Amino acid sequence: MNRADSGTTGPTGANQRALRGHNAAVVLELLRAAGGEGVSRLELAAGAGLTPQAVSKIVARLRGEGLVADAGRRASTGGKPATVLRLVPEAGGAVGVHLERDALVAVLVDLAGVVVAERRVGVDFSAGADAVVGAVARVAGELVGAASAGGGGAVLPTGREPSGVLGVGVALPGPLDHTRGVLHRVTGFPGWDGYPLRDALGARLGLPVVVDKDTNAAALGIALAGDAESFAYLHLGTGLGAGLVLGGGLYRGPRTGAGEFGHQVVLLDGPVCECGDRGCLEALCLAAVARGDLEGAARLLGTGAGNLVSLLDIDLVLLGGRTVAAAADLFVRGVGDVVAARSRREGARDRVGVGIAPGGERGVAEGAAQLVLAPLFGRADAALPARGTG
Repeated sequence: MNRADSGTTGPTGANQRALRGHNAAVVLELLRAAGGEGVSRLELAAGAGLTPQAVSKIVARLRGEGLVADAGRRASTGGKPATVLRLVPEAGGAVGVHLERDALVAVLVDLAGVVVAERRVGVDFSAGADAVVGAVARVAGELVGAASAGGGGAVLPTGREPSGVLGVGVALPGPLDHTRGVLHRVTGFPGWDGYPLRDALGARLGLPVVVDKDTNAAALGIALAGDAESFAYLHLGTGLGAGLVLGGGLYRGPRTGAGEFGHQVVLLDGPVCECGDRGCLEALCLAAVARGDLEGAARLLGTGAGNLVSLLDIDLVLLGGRTVAAAADLFVRGVGDVVAARSRREGARDRVGVGIAPGGERGVAEGAAQLVLAPLFGRADAALPARGTG
């Protein structure tokens, strides 16, 4: 499957000197997509839209940084066999953290996005931002140490731990300012409003930190691994939100405000939501879950999903979060029935797909790691500048 890239079907390069960093990122993405089988220089040149000479120079620099290695030789129809190149996954990695109001999941992934270590601990948002960030720093620090020491007691030692960590991605409930890494109102915890999470955690760890909404991180991870051009990821756990991929690219909005799905009003003069409004979808869904009415929660979630489908003309809805995971079939069926009925009324010819998001309980954490890795591979969805490779 091709990895989704904002508005394009695949990576493309250019030979201008000013774009050398971009070209290296494109080559790395092609190497990552090729996997262990590798790819030849001529194939890299064709895939990147570069000259063979330009690819050879880039490969030489990447090899010098330890990012690329030989993967053997491939038989040729004429002339000498071609050398096949591969990405070196253990040459680097990233830590991804999924921070919920009562727990965190952290993973260490290599350059190929493979999880090589994992940690899970309980947290309590009511303890205050500094205390929770301290817990995140300890867990992330342990995984950074695992990368340096080749395992270090991590949950999933594989023997291929990355030799260095490029940064830490943190995904948590919004709303927030993705660009500055500053939190806004976290429903139920007003003390977090305005907290500079990126800078606070970066100062503790001494590493670049990226902060984004949990739904955006999950959607980014799904988009990079799949071929769906437009979909919504709906996350129902301790809160409710959405991540949107439109035309192949993650859509955050100019203020990271896109996807505040749970705070659409679906019942005028309904119960008060913790955001201060009345009749919000999140408040109604969580109330249904609290009283054990999962079918009612699924219908409500389907109503919100139907609104998104009608508004954005998306063709796929993916569900995630601990509440959904506890009754996956029920939620897929309940949301799917409501969305299908809405589509029929509106005369849609094609059925909108509804399913469970890939990645399971650590899908958000893996997506958070991709917030760090994506720039290395030239993704427009990235949050950190591409590594200074030729």
